[in-house]
Amino acid sequence: MKRKMSTAVLPEPQIIKKTKVNNRKAAKTRRQRGYQWEDTIVKRFKTHPKWKAFRLGSPSIALPDVLAVNNEESKIFTIEAKSGTSTALVVPADQIERCLEWIKTFDIYEKRNVILAFKFLSKKRIGLRKYESRELREFFKIWDESNQVTDCICTYEGKFFAKINGSRKEVLLEECLMPFKTKQRHSA
Repeated sequence: MKRKMSTAVLPEPQIIKKTKVNNRKAAKTRRQRGYQWEDTIVKRFKTHPKWKAFRLGSPSIALPDVLAVNNEESKIFTIEAKSGTSTALVVPADQIERCLEWIKTFDIYEKRNVILAFKFLSKKRIGLRKYESRELREFFKIWDESNQVTDCICTYEGKFFAKINGSRKEVLLEECLMPFKTKQRHSA
């Protein structure tokens, strides 16, 4: 008895659209910038003998980006770090909220702050794979717990805004003087 071979029709391989590939590459680049900025912050804290700092891991596990402690001066910072080539960087409300939850947990420390760390890279994106040179700027803002937690925006000029019902409302946040050398700009 002869077996009849079945001939299955295999689907043709799907072609991934170029834009999908570009989007993945762009997302990977953004994540790498973020990780590098977090790592830079940790390394800078470690140059100071009184401070210890740690990157806490991926965003999917509801942790701040960086935790920094100074046991001698009873200080703890939870840090949300944003880095990019645009003229404004956004911090989602849930990321501020999780940082606040963490510092409230460590009530043994006298000074507990949520720090929003922004790094505007020395190249500004002006189009698809097009950049122009500009000054690198860093801002370290202390979140004021009396503020309503919303999505927030920091501009290249160092101005800080809350996004409320689709509109921007300027919020004045104190600059945090960091215990290490920075390229920090004080907002106007």
